[in-house]
Amino acid sequence: MLIAMDDISAIHIAALAPRLTGRYLLPEQPPDLPGRLADKEELAGLCKRLGIPHPAMVIPASAAEAAAAPWELGLPMVAKWSRPWLLTAGSGLRSTTLVHSAADAARLHEQGDAAGSRLLLQRYLPYRPDSDWFFHGYFGDQDRCLVAGTGRKVLSWPLRTGLTALGRWQPNPEVEQAALRLAAHVGYRGILDLDFRWDEASGTFHLLDFNPRLGAQFRLFTDRDGLDVVRAQYLDLTGRPVPRPRSRPGRVFVAENYALLSLLASGGRARPFRTAGPDSSRSAGCPPDGAGPASRRDGTESAWFAADDIAPFLSMAAVWFGRALRKGRNRLRRPGVRTRRRGRAMPVPRAVPDGGSASHPDSASMPR
Repeated sequence: MLIAMDDISAIHIAALAPRLTGRYLLPEQPPDLPGRLADKEELAGLCKRLGIPHPAMVIPASAAEAAAAPWELGLPMVAKWSRPWLLTAGSGLRSTTLVHSAADAARLHEQGDAAGSRLLLQRYLPYRPDSDWFFHGYFGDQDRCLVAGTGRKVLSWPLRTGLTALGRWQPNPEVEQAALRLAAHVGYRGILDLDFRWDEASGTFHLLDFNPRLGAQFRLFTDRDGLDVVRAQYLDLTGRPVPRPRSRPGRVFVAENYALLSLLASGGRARPFRTAGPDSSRSAGCPPDGAGPASRRDGTESAWFAADDIAPFLSMAAVWFGRALRKGRNRLRRPGVRTRRRGRAMPVPRAVPDGGSASHPDSASMPR
């Protein structure tokens, strides 16, 4: 069985399926379907046809149209490249950027040739606690959803925009119904991972991304018998029945390294094990989960640590410790760091490129 871990792998596996069949177990679906769903422009059009909420979007045909987009979308805006897998490492472009001015939008549009796909400008949906949700599922033939779950992103890294550092399995009927309707409409078969954000202005959950592959936190949705989307796909593709899931809402997934960074960067303001009370749950459009920290029975799924195999955790810790040492050493060597000589603090002037200015913070979109 061949399982994609990112969008570009899912796209190529589907395109090469006729040559891979016989060597690997693969879900049967149109070879171009993963690419169409991962394409941000096509996904927006699909949501519009199905009536699934999606952030308002402008697709500028020129730099002038990009500069005029704030009149319709406001500032800041979210800038995305429709096919982010075409970005090259040397382009200096990011798949998703938070744009703070009309001039920045125009400059991004001028780099379209380097990006390899069209620039999309979206209305920014403000972040608030409990606003980010995700759906994971496995779909068999005849649009059968065999395993599924919805979860709430409690901590992320980078803050407010990145991958799930800590997530909780929490039922959300609105998110689930939107995901099921979309998957059924396109005849999707296989594992998928969808991202949603609550929009206070419209009072609905908006679909942000359709990832036609495994999400990083898929083990969060492991039932009481150990069934998850990967095991469900294996059973289904080998012709064996997939048992009815025995769900465990309240389970927690934690990526230890990113959760620590998120907590530190939040200055202690984040409350990762806060129970979603009635007020916050109503504001996010779903009933309260009524669950505090996951119990022993519900469990916590760690990304790295396992008592019976600590090698992955130790490897991760060694890599991160080494990276922290290198960054600290480079920071001390960088111009602008205060040095001491003969007991006096000597500030070193910081070099600034001609015409340079402080860049706006970017918000990168990452695999869940």
